[in-house]
Amino acid sequence: MSTNSNPCITCGACCATYRVSFYWGETTLAPYGQVPAELTEKISPQRVCMSGTQGTEPRCVALKGTVGQDATCSIYSDRPSPCRDFEVNFDGVNPGCDRARARYGLVPIHIVQLEPDNADIEIVA
Repeated sequence: MSTNSNPCITCGACCATYRVSFYWGETTLAPYGQVPAELTEKISPQRVCMSGTQGTEPRCVALKGTVGQDATCSIYSDRPSPCRDFEVNFDGVNPGCDRARARYGLVPIHIVQLEPDNADIEIVA
């Protein structure tokens, strides 16, 4: 199977649209937590959020670069569960992806079958 580079990896629209809240036990304050606690804010006794995502103009503190162009997550391998669970909207599985991309003037991401009897696909945005 051949694919173009995945535009989700450099998009970042979701990181600059939604609050990223999760159980505090995912942070480095817990014995097996991986999310750097210094990049989070407490929102309740049991929940934290990524710093920068709680306001009216959210942008995760771990997001580097320009949304839709060269955005990257500085803690990608240690990102929290909401980020791991947020899927690109291939085949309509996550309309929240399209909403986040639209906020930045980006078109939805689609998978295109190159040939009807071939497994090769192309990812287009």
